[in-house]
Amino acid sequence: MRTGRPKVALILTDDERQRLESLGHRSRSAPQVARRARIILACAEGTDSKVVARRLHVTPATVCKWRGRFVRQRLDGLYDEPRPGAQRTITDEQVEAVIIRTLETTPRGATHWSTRDMAKVVGLSHMAISRIWHTFGLQPHRSETFKLSNDPLLIEKIRDIVGLYLNPPAHAAVFCVDEKPQIQALDRTQPLLPMQPGQVERRTHDYKRHGTTTLFAALNAKTSDVITQFHQRHRSAQFREFLDLIDARVPRSLDVHIIMDNYSTHKTLLIRNWFAKRPRFHVHFTPTYGSWLSLVERWFAELTNKQIRRGAFRSVPQLKAAIEEFIEAHQTNPKPFVWTKSADEILASIARFAQRTVDARAMQQISRTTVTGH
Repeated sequence: MRTGRPKVALILTDDERQRLESLGHRSRSAPQVARRARIILACAEGTDSKVVARRLHVTPATVCKWRGRFVRQRLDGLYDEPRPGAQRTITDEQVEAVIIRTLETTPRGATHWSTRDMAKVVGLSHMAISRIWHTFGLQPHRSETFKLSNDPLLIEKIRDIVGLYLNPPAHAAVFCVDEKPQIQALDRTQPLLPMQPGQVERRTHDYKRHGTTTLFAALNAKTSDVITQFHQRHRSAQFREFLDLIDARVPRSLDVHIIMDNYSTHKTLLIRNWFAKRPRFHVHFTPTYGSWLSLVERWFAELTNKQIRRGAFRSVPQLKAAIEEFIEAHQTNPKPFVWTKSADEILASIARFAQRTVDARAMQQISRTTVTGH
């Protein structure tokens, strides 16, 4: 004979069942909410609480708790209620003061605030300062570089190059061409200490130079295949040899679009004459200070990070062998760099950045005038 209070019937509407199915099985649900949703779905099938508990690896009390919460509050009952805690001791005015001081001032004898310097000034703990900065995305210890292009044809060049990436012409190959000059064969003055458990790799800060080489590279924007050539110098004669290699490698049935920067070697009379004799080649120059538009720069960065920066090379041939090994590994499974930004998005971002520089200069001039009294 069964004792105790009878359970309230658990009947789901179609909308509730659909919502519970989504919460219980989608990857973005919080784990605890997903488990509670599966508890309710199992209980709605009429399964005994102990069986549900064994199936979902929880206690029967947990099943009863969330079943009862759902019966009383429906879907809202699956979420945790606000928990009581100590009252916040830092006021909104104190938070505002920290933010304003961080953005508009610097400490005496330093270029930026640290958490401890700020804590001493405003009377809070350095951990409180750290939490405030983290909440508002402030990182005074970090600094980045930038350079706005002053090219009068900036807009036209950006639209031209981005158009080649997003909508490449038919029956043509698009190559990003550049050279990585003066790659140094550097060897450490003492043996490298390899990584061990609890100890990162260590190497000496000083090095010995063993010569340099220059790598010319043409990256196919669609396939990420590369055409490369080593030279000891990087003048127009060597660049013309590299263009001859591209001409020989690309099928004659295809036009060739070359994206390259404004380096003087790329614009000599020798190079202009070379292009004039080959009408299937079309040249697209990046804007001044805009070489980031060329995808081969991204490939050069990978070469540096993965093979050169932490390497030790006792001769130029050893350096070339390491670079060739990287190239072979890349060519085995080339993964194209996918360009996602439209020309309008890039130009809008540049416009916002330019406006910020104008505003910053105006504020600096006002500050100087206030200090000098003129």
